[in-house]
Amino acid sequence: MKIVLVHPLIPQNTGSIGRVCAATDTELVLVEPLGFSLDDRYLKRAGLDYWPWIRLTVAASWQEVLPPTAPAWLFTTHATRSFHDVEYQPDDLLVFGRETTGLPDELVQSFPAERCLKIPIDNPNVRSLNLAQCAAVALYEARRQARLAAMNRIGQGP
Repeated sequence: MKIVLVHPLIPQNTGSIGRVCAATDTELVLVEPLGFSLDDRYLKRAGLDYWPWIRLTVAASWQEVLPPTAPAWLFTTHATRSFHDVEYQPDDLLVFGRETTGLPDELVQSFPAERCLKIPIDNPNVRSLNLAQCAAVALYEARRQARLAAMNRIGQGP
């Protein structure tokens, strides 16, 4: 499983996501352009001293890491399908966009609509969640499901 951040803007969010990736041994893929330098002090502070354990890849474009056949789930506030309503697999890519504008339209349109997911928000006065929160919520749900599926395949199910 991988977290893919397309054009992330806020270094603190990326640092926090990096910390979650280190904790779960999940690869973090950053798609350029980035809104900050990888040497940014806020990025480093949010990731604490876990950077040596973050498996980090930087890609020049989303096309490089997200061909149309990729096992990707695109998280967007414009989706109609809840992230709870899918079955995640261990090789899935969890894809998130820039904090201010989300995923590029061209990227979203290159995948079937059923690959687009939202994290439900019950209060209509709240437009969106913080990117780091979304990545953590999605990653832990996907890992939970993938672990349960693996246990069921080998007969150790719940």
